[in-house]
Amino acid sequence: MVGRSLASQGRRRANSKSAPTSTKPFAAANHPNTVLCVLLALATIAVYSPVSGHAFLTFDDHDYVTANFHIRGGMNWNTIQWAFTSTTAANWHPLTWLSHTLDYELFGLNPAGHHLDSVLIHALNAVLLFLLLAWGTKRVGPSLLVAALFALHPINVESVAWVAERKNVLSTLFFFSAIGAYGWYVQKPDWRRYLIIAVLFAAGLMAKPMVITLPFVLLLLDYWPLERTLFSIRVPRLPFSRLVLEKVPLLFLSTLSAVITVKAQRSGQAVRTLHQFPFSVRIENAVVAYGLYLWKMLWPARLAPLYPHPGNTLPLWQVSLSALMLITITALVVAFRSQRYLLVGWFWFLGTLIPVIGLVQVGDAAMADRYAYVPLIGIFVMIVWVLADLAEAKEVRTLWRVTPAVCALAALGIITYRQLSHWDNEYTLWSHTLAVTERNPFAHDAMGSALLEPDAALNMNRQGNLDTDQKRMDEARQQYEEALTIRRELAQQNPAAYLPDLATTLNNLGNLDRVQQRMDEARQQYEEALKIHRQLLQQNLEPYLPDMAMALNNLGFLERLEKRPEEAYPHFAEALTIYRQLAQQNPDTYLPDMAMTLNNLAISEKDQNRTEESRRHYEEALKIRRQLAQQSRDTYLPDVAMTLNDLGNLDGVQQRMEEARRHYEEASKLYGELAEKDPDAYLPYVAGTLNNLGFLDRNLNEIAESRARYSEALTIYRKLAQGDSGRYAGDIRRVETSLEELEQVPSK
Repeated sequence: MVGRSLASQGRRRANSKSAPTSTKPFAAANHPNTVLCVLLALATIAVYSPVSGHAFLTFDDHDYVTANFHIRGGMNWNTIQWAFTSTTAANWHPLTWLSHTLDYELFGLNPAGHHLDSVLIHALNAVLLFLLLAWGTKRVGPSLLVAALFALHPINVESVAWVAERKNVLSTLFFFSAIGAYGWYVQKPDWRRYLIIAVLFAAGLMAKPMVITLPFVLLLLDYWPLERTLFSIRVPRLPFSRLVLEKVPLLFLSTLSAVITVKAQRSGQAVRTLHQFPFSVRIENAVVAYGLYLWKMLWPARLAPLYPHPGNTLPLWQVSLSALMLITITALVVAFRSQRYLLVGWFWFLGTLIPVIGLVQVGDAAMADRYAYVPLIGIFVMIVWVLADLAEAKEVRTLWRVTPAVCALAALGIITYRQLSHWDNEYTLWSHTLAVTERNPFAHDAMGSALLEPDAALNMNRQGNLDTDQKRMDEARQQYEEALTIRRELAQQNPAAYLPDLATTLNNLGNLDRVQQRMDEARQQYEEALKIHRQLLQQNLEPYLPDMAMALNNLGFLERLEKRPEEAYPHFAEALTIYRQLAQQNPDTYLPDMAMTLNNLAISEKDQNRTEESRRHYEEALKIRRQLAQQSRDTYLPDVAMTLNDLGNLDGVQQRMEEARRHYEEASKLYGELAEKDPDAYLPYVAGTLNNLGFLDRNLNEIAESRARYSEALTIYRKLAQGDSGRYAGDIRRVETSLEELEQVPSK
């Protein structure tokens, strides 16, 4: 009965002779709906306005902006070249990199500008969606409601409030633009118009490859609302084979993007193997994930940035129920296929999710809210168009159509506003995640790290139980230990998938033990992490090499702290071998780690009196760090100064005094430059380098120069002690003693 009513209502609309709009899809509307566009954009911006006060997150924002020296180098030819050749963050998305670079040029490291740009792009996407639907279907009301649902639904908060997800909103902007260009092309097909579609599609792929399904989407749009697959007064009819052939150039771009994406993700060791997650497990998770996306669309509660993959633990009833639901909905849309929007909306949802549904498993997530950004538009269309047709069939008054829609949108806006508060900072994000998910070791790990961030006190002082460093470290330990417990259980069930993550948590816990001077426990954590990596290597299961190198570095550093240079040396040497291999594959990511390891190895060699080897490694580290500092001076200048200071120490041991002076003086100059911008961080290093120069001058019997260096160092230490007397008391005594000893030596 409903099907016949909807069909007859559709025929009445099609046969109406009083309709004022053009019959051609995507033809210019008589009324551009400018006011509705402005209202939609303003509502979106208003709801998302709290992000202007949010911080950057360590969670990927670190890689995409705050610690990315290419982005912080500004817009120049080197950055553009890097953007188009890099697979940093296991992705190839040059336009996303350039977008972040432009934001850095405009706002620096002020997160407000970065966040608001994402909000503006999201608002523009909502307006574009409204215009595309209104122009394509000539139904303004339903089109506006679909666009408003897209703009205000809480599941899209992750895509907008997370700076690192700029790629999602940006790629969708190009995706919608390409669809608009396609509608223009359909009116009068020619190669120039087609070229615009291809260029916009390529731009979308270069922002995020999830838009790879555009050719498939265009075929759906050929069915509805363009109706190119049958005789119509709107556009010429074309056989299906011709429509597919028309999409071949776009399919070529999709294939090329898929190849590049898989290569990039494998280079970042993000793709899980079939040994870790068998295909049967992936199918089960995909079926359940489809159902969960629909549920979260209907009931947007307990949203989180990461939902742990269930592995092979999904109950049969859950898989069966989800499969039955998918089959039932598919059968219904086929049964009511006269309402073409049902088929298009449903297969839009199913199809656009395929690249991220987990058949190619990347990382450990079962699903992600950001993946639903484009796919749920199909479901919104289905729901809104069915309700609109029912309302027209029943001749429901406009007031009773508008009121429920406004109430639903208001409710969604309130939930979105509340969901945004969880993205305020690292602590609030992971506290919320732990509250709404179960057995989430990644969230426990991330929470532990958030508690140890230098700015943790700023975010947590209002928490009475976390208002001191000691309390935060104790809480971080509990989080790491909880993550460790869960990961041990998971690793017993699936060692190939979860042993590398177990090693990561052990590494984190070892770092905390070291900070708290629990050296024996730190050693146990590091050694167990290293044992896991070696075990994986013996079983021909590729370990996560960066973590293995980090564990080796940490263990070597621990040995060095305990004055065991002979034990530290092999750990640093093995870490260096790994980082050399990684840096050959991905220099942007791993050259800094390689330089750090070279420096650590050189210190260990100096402590063993292997001075020539030490010099060789110091000089290689210095060369790399100078090269990095040319690309991003602010980021790597401290590392250059540190290596110069260490090299000066080695020069002193080898009695190469002039070289020592040159290295110390350059280090002192660099630390002075850094201290002008951040005195609290770098004045101690200025004083330390002056102390080294004073000692050098004294050994050369240049007493006046030595006294001047020591005096300047003492002045700095006394100034620093005004804020923290206990921390610098030892430095002050040491310099005062050196000055007293100089008084016994006559000047030249």
